Amino acid sequence: MSTANTLFVMIASILVFLMTPGLAFFYGGLVSRRNIVNTFMSVFFVCGLSVLLWVAVGWSLSFSGNGAIVGNLHQLMMHGTNLKQLTTGKIPVGIFSIFEMMFALITPALFVGAIVGRVRFKFLTFFIICWSILIYYPLVHLVWGGGLLSKLGTLDFAGGTVVHINAGVTALVLSAMIGPRLHTKESDGPADRSWVLLGTTLLWIGWDGFNAGSALAVNSIAMQAFLTTTVAAAAAMVTWQLLEIYTEGHTTLVGTCTGVLCGLVGITPACGYVTLTGALIIGIGSSLISGWFITKIKPRLKIDDTLDDFGCHGVSGIWGSIATGLFATHTINPAVTHDGLLMGGGFTQFSIQTLATLITIVATAVMVWAIVKVLGHFMTIRVSAREEGRGLDISEHHELIGSLANPQL
Repeated sequence: MSTANTLFVMIASILVFLMTPGLAFFYGGLVSRRNIVNTFMSVFFVCGLSVLLWVAVGWSLSFSGNGAIVGNLHQLMMHGTNLKQLTTGKIPVGIFSIFEMMFALITPALFVGAIVGRVRFKFLTFFIICWSILIYYPLVHLVWGGGLLSKLGTLDFAGGTVVHINAGVTALVLSAMIGPRLHTKESDGPADRSWVLLGTTLLWIGWDGFNAGSALAVNSIAMQAFLTTTVAAAAAMVTWQLLEIYTEGHTTLVGTCTGVLCGLVGITPACGYVTLTGALIIGIGSSLISGWFITKIKPRLKIDDTLDDFGCHGVSGIWGSIATGLFATHTINPAVTHDGLLMGGGFTQFSIQTLATLITIVATAVMVWAIVKVLGHFMTIRVSAREEGRGLDISEHHELIGSLANPQL
């Protein structure tokens, strides 16, 4: 066992875990005062649910077997898994499984922001269970577990397809199927911008473990992923601020934090494959494309994605996945067998990335639609108009957030 690599991945796992409560603060600061507790709960409760799901079936479906689409159930409850066995990076399988478990926590939490304030907690619980088993674990196997997209040559260093496109498309389909909010007033948010800043900070710190840790070793690729992640996030932040100055005449804290998030999303699939110049362009592109979608395209779609989950995670994730096919180079990572289109490698990798992106979008959209349709036959998905007006903190959880509670309730 490499103690250095093992300790590195353990610390990276802790940082990725930090992202989920960080996301709770980020989303909780953006929603209305009537739905803060519900938002906190909807994000944070996956830390329990997703851990149990991962141990029970997730690990087996993701990394057991050689299926083209999904693994098998031969290692239920991780039975038969040799946790002490060493990977190629000389870390125990048990540590690798914990690192991957943290990805299984944060991913379903991401799409919660699209539907906060209008769905029943019971529906959300059952949806996440079905979504994890039918969508997330198969995608992990497809891209990272030796499945079809892996064999095709798809490059996804830390989760562009598996995490962000997946969560973003899920958010878009859920928003469309559940319908818009009934109460959208100026008082509906943001509840506390200081929480937005705190959440963004925790996410950015955690993202360093998310991306650099995906090297699974203390090496030059981990260093490169750390650098590119930081550069892309900074470039996206400044780009969003300049966009706000151009369009509004001033910058905002929420906009600045949104820019950081878009840059982090965009660089995720490419961070271990691209140069710093490539990271700079990806970061700038993330804010430009996501900003354009949120301000110009989303209003025309008339889909109420409450916290712009698709606009940030989906759009920037799609851009980052395709941009990997533009800027990936073997000089950074020998795992790149076909350099990107703009790095002199021709259309091969660009075509692979585009195809993998399209497959992820279509497969996720179809499965989310099917899950919602089936669950709708067994339970009520949406809260009543009266419950939505009062807020889900009261109607679903019977507790308020202290001094931020609406005195009219």
